[in-house]
Formats: sequence, structure tokens, C-alpha cells
Amino acid sequence: MPQRNLLAIAAVGLASIACWQTSRGDSKDSKDELMELYGVFIDAVEQVESNYVRDVSRRELLESALQGMLQNLDPHSTYYSETEWKKFQRTFEGSFSGIGIQVEVDAKSKRLKVLAPLIGTPAYEAGILAGDLILDVDGESTEGITQDKAVEMLQGRPGTSVKLTVLHPGSEKSETLEVTREVIASESVLGVDRRADDSWEYFIDPEAKIGYIRVSSFYQTTAADIRRALEQLKSEGMRGLILDLRTNPGGLLSSAVEVSDLFVDGGLIVSTKGRNTRERRFMANSSGTYDGFPMVVLVNSHSASAAEIVSACLQDAGRAKVVGERSFGKGSVQNIIPLEGGASFLKLTVESYYRPSGGNIHKFPDMTDEDEWGVSPSEGLAVELPPEEYVRWELARRRKDVTSRIARRAVEEDQAEGEIPPDRQLDKALEVLRADLSEEEADDEPEEPDDTAPEEESETPTL
Repeated sequence: MPQRNLLAIAAVGLASIACWQTSRGDSKDSKDELMELYGVFIDAVEQVESNYVRDVSRRELLESALQGMLQNLDPHSTYYSETEWKKFQRTFEGSFSGIGIQVEVDAKSKRLKVLAPLIGTPAYEAGILAGDLILDVDGESTEGITQDKAVEMLQGRPGTSVKLTVLHPGSEKSETLEVTREVIASESVLGVDRRADDSWEYFIDPEAKIGYIRVSSFYQTTAADIRRALEQLKSEGMRGLILDLRTNPGGLLSSAVEVSDLFVDGGLIVSTKGRNTRERRFMANSSGTYDGFPMVVLVNSHSASAAEIVSACLQDAGRAKVVGERSFGKGSVQNIIPLEGGASFLKLTVESYYRPSGGNIHKFPDMTDEDEWGVSPSEGLAVELPPEEYVRWELARRRKDVTSRIARRAVEEDQAEGEIPPDRQLDKALEVLRADLSEEEADDEPEEPDDTAPEEESETPTL
């Protein structure tokens, strides 16, 4: 087959992707313009084939073009070959072998950025923090890396190790960490401190009966695990609750809906809208609701996706006050679109999440801090941490979370070197709840008789 015909087939493949996104009412002029632009692509491929310093296959060029096109849209849209798709699917399984971090490509640096390390995993215990930039993996630079290439590099056989050069938030000097891969199965619901038997204590203020539940990620079992913790707290007389979603990178939409439904007895939880998709609305049920007590939700700049759905729902419903800092702004939905009869796949952002009030959650690349996105603290309840304080807080918090004996010994030695820094965001949440409970107590107290009130008239006549 002539060379130009083969390239034309590649261009038609690209055209079919673009046409999928266009409306049925596109004019003939618009389609002619598209074909002219694909002609530019064909000419560029011919030049590369003829003049580049080494041979490059046409499929390699086409796949690179697709990846570049999609990466320019947003960090979550991408193209998968059949092999890459199989690797990607493994990230949705209940367990996988890796180091235990969720990552994205940072829009500014084009480097790999840690959304969050999963609690109790090798990355967590090695000291990797949310917000870390991974500069290289085993000596290979991450500049220009795709999110899915990163997954391929970081996952591997249990027992093998990987060296990461990381730059912590607020730091100017990088650090190299060697992390050993293992099968990852992280718990998502945590409490205040681990007891001697490694179970969680869920009362943060036993005297005031204030409970504390922390959610690290939203898995299939998260809602059921939270329900068990709530039942335990209720049986022990809980009067108020802090739901900590800080540094929670998100997870399953279905899990976010189920968790929200635990605390609201009706109304809209979240909706999704797209340019060529039908609006979906997820509603709360009245049965099985945990109410009758005040709540505070904690979020920070690393709270994303499902964490933002839950915090936005509880805030809009008036069910909880939000304390902390503005959330991350990850509120997009991706569809998987098969290409070549299922031999390759397109993961494309097609919808955005919208909170019950109708507000937008997702922060698109061209948005600024003045635009509407994410979840902001309730009025007067913002507590922002500068990068240096965030690092100290995060390292102190994981002292309570580590599970391995080696890591616990290292934590105890580190803890002896200095005082644990205060958690100003958690302190503010406790202050808010204690004030709410005090107001409830005042409202419940019987009114004292008014000594100045006039006495009832006696039936005995005045003499």
C-alpha cells in the first residue's frame, strides 16, 4: 500500500476521535477544516519518517501524537495501548504490588506529584508526603512523564525496590529514598490513636464525647467501615463528630455517595454534567441516617475528588461546618472508550462533578483562585498551613499511623528528639464542636423562674 495511503488511515483514526467529540450539527466547512489539519499531521509524519536520525514506527508516532493531544487537555485524559490498559486495570483491583502512592502530573513543573501516600504502605513509612515532587525514578527523570507511565515504573514484583528522588513541599533540597515494593491493601477508616491491639480509638475528647473518624481514601468498603465506627461511638454516647478528609486523594464515586448518605436524610448529594452526556443526579435516602449531633469536616489543599464530593454535600446541606483550607479541585469524570475494536483505549474526561448548590468542583487549567471550584472552609473557619508547617504536621500525624515494628521504633526515636507540633486545623475543629455542644446544653437547660414576674391575683379580697 502506498505510504500516503497508510498515513491517511492514521489520520482517519485521529479524525474519528475528534468527530466523536463534535456535535451532530457540525457544518461541512468545519469537517473540511478538520481534514486540512490532519493533512498537516500526515506531512509532519512523512518528514519524521524521511529525515529523523533513527527509524521510528508509524504506530509509535501515532500513539505519541495521541498521548500529546490528550495530555494537553488535562492530566487525567490519556491513551492506552492494549498492554498499558491491562496494567491500568490492575490499579482498580483490591490489592496490587507497588509502593502505595497516588500520583498525578503536576501542571506547572510537568513532573510527577504525589497526591497522597496510602497509610501504612512502604511509601508512607519511608517518609513520602502528599505534595512531594518525584524528580526521578531509578535515575530516570520524570520530566514530561505521563501518569500511566509512572504507574508502570512504580509498580512491580513484591520484594523489589525502587529509588525515588523527591522534593518535599517548601524544601529546596531533594532527598533520595529507597522503597521496597509489597502487596498493597490499605485501610481507609482510621481513628485518633492505635490501641495496644492495633484497633482504633475513635474518641478524641472522651469527656465531651466528641468522636473522630479519618478517611484516607474512598474504597468499596469505606461506608461500611464508617458505619461500624459510628455504631461503636453511638453505643458509647457520642455527642459530636469530626470527619477528617485531609490529604484524602479521593476514590470511588459510589463510595463518596454512600458515605454522604450516612449523614444526610434526603436531597441531592452530587450531580455530573458534560457536553455530550446526560446529567446524572445522586440522591440521599432517608433510612439509616446518622443525625442529631453536630459535625465538622476537615479538608486541606490535598483533599480531592470523592473527598470534595462528601465535604461539599455536607456543607451545602447544612449538616456540617468545614474547617481547614480550600480543597484540591479534582472533580472530573473519565470515560473509557475502546479503539481498534478493543485493541487500544482512550480515557477521556467527559463530565464534571457539581455540588448540591450547583457550584463547580473541578479546577480547570485556566482557572484562578478567584473562580468557583473546590470546597472552601465555612465562614471564619479557614486555617491555612504554610508548606513548612504542613510537612511537620504530616510527619507528626504518621507517627500515630505506622504499623510495622521497624517504623514504630524509628518514630519513637524521632519523637524523643522534639515536641510534636500542634495541629491547628484539628484544634479549630474541636473549638467549633465544643462551642456548638455548649450552645445545645444552654438551649436544653430549663428556664429559671423569673422572680420579678407579677404574682397571680388572689381570690381573697383585699381588706
